[in-house]
Amino acid sequence: MKVFVAGASGAIGRPLVPRLVAAGHEVTGTTRSEPSAEAIQAAGATPAIVDALDADALREAVARAAPEVVLHELTALPERFNPRKRDLYDATNRIRRVGTRNLLDAARAAGARRFVCQSIAFAYAPAAEPQVMDEEAPLNLEAPPPFSEGMRVIAEMERAVLDADLEGLVLRYGWFYGPGTYYGEGGSMAADVRKRRFPVVGSGSGLFSFIHTDDAADATVAAVERGAPGVYNVVDDEPAALRDWVPAYAEAIGAPPPRRVPVWLARLVAGKMANSMNVQPGASNAKAKRELRWEPRWRSWREGFREAPR
Repeated sequence: MKVFVAGASGAIGRPLVPRLVAAGHEVTGTTRSEPSAEAIQAAGATPAIVDALDADALREAVARAAPEVVLHELTALPERFNPRKRDLYDATNRIRRVGTRNLLDAARAAGARRFVCQSIAFAYAPAAEPQVMDEEAPLNLEAPPPFSEGMRVIAEMERAVLDADLEGLVLRYGWFYGPGTYYGEGGSMAADVRKRRFPVVGSGSGLFSFIHTDDAADATVAAVERGAPGVYNVVDDEPAALRDWVPAYAEAIGAPPPRRVPVWLARLVAGKMANSMNVQPGASNAKAKRELRWEPRWRSWREGFREAPR
């Protein structure tokens, strides 16, 4: 099939493009830089240098590729994750709002039949106690800033994809780890953990659902080829309590053990986000495994942190 990957030079796009090519697909991938275009070409795909916020240029690029399937892997995350910055997600929110609209319009105009969109599996509304959520659970539209606007944008983006006159699939990826991520070599999370700047807060009972970028790429290839329209959590098999994964991650990267701090103290640094550390829900991958016929290579972050590429 002809596949158009918007965001082919990002953390998920880099492992995704060669997998699509290896599966026999004819791939066009977008980027905004010449060096990244060269990497896309080296992976066996056709590069398209285009800004997704430029509706006319994007429409032209998609029309030229004439894809059957369009993949939306666009984000604009900052290099450093800092929850105290109120504009933390502003650029990504714009991409998810305007870029999604532009890409959907371009996909329709080009006659694509399927549209697969990146979302997040850590957007579920918390319960009184941390739980593992399936795709029917509500999103956390009451999240504190700087996440509140992001959650609303995610809900709008997902609804636009699911309501489009295309086969719309939304992949809610877990917390990415692997090359080019916050948790990868040189990432801001790795740096913070090495400097003991990421503590276990309170009881550390909040749940994190992780996914290595290689496994996320494999699930995305599966979504190109099969699966009914709808929402799928793309996460590993073991939602992880904060108190468990932070020490394991620190050990895996050769960092000292994390500090433990009370919630009131963490709130001084991270604001209201600190409250979520003990109530954040995890996500179930049962639907993706069943309907996409996909299995993660790194079934647990326990092995992935130690053994998977960083």
